[in-house]
Amino acid sequence: MDIEAMFSTFPTLTTNRLLLRQIQPNDAEALFATFSDESVMEFYGHLPHRSIEESVELIRKQHVWYAERTGIRWGITLKGDDRVIGSCGFYGFDEGFRRAETGYELNRAFWRQSIMSEAMSAILNYAFSEPALNRVEAVVDDVNERSKGLLRKLGFTHEGTLRRRFFFRNRFLDEHYFGLLKEEWPL
Repeated sequence: MDIEAMFSTFPTLTTNRLLLRQIQPNDAEALFATFSDESVMEFYGHLPHRSIEESVELIRKQHVWYAERTGIRWGITLKGDDRVIGSCGFYGFDEGFRRAETGYELNRAFWRQSIMSEAMSAILNYAFSEPALNRVEAVVDDVNERSKGLLRKLGFTHEGTLRRRFFFRNRFLDEHYFGLLKEEWPL
């Protein structure tokens, strides 16, 4: 199977505790609760949302990315509770080399419960089996220890650091590059 399969019908994924589904316009309020939190957005590379309209626009963009086959973003919900508490997904697809980049964020009320580890495991299982990706990459700010820890827990390898590569909030930041190969993932 190829990457196109990911974009034929939006895949819904389940785990022991979670349901990962497409984010819909009526999720804007829940998304705003996450994206307006300064702590969540500290390492996101964008300023926190200041209005629910920004979250509505983000959802619209996510649907465009999916329609254009350039990105897929799952909303993370707890089974039995349809409220979106975070999201994760893939973008920057390079079909010729079967790779994509991943990103994620989670409402602070749900930190330190292994929710993101569970959600990321589900999308990695999907990516390495269904669309047949060979490589997933992640870029993390130098000081984002929580995210680096998550990636290491998932089996990603730190492959290098680009010094002072990203300018955000009036300062240059180093970026750490992580990669995970299909053969390294326990399907």
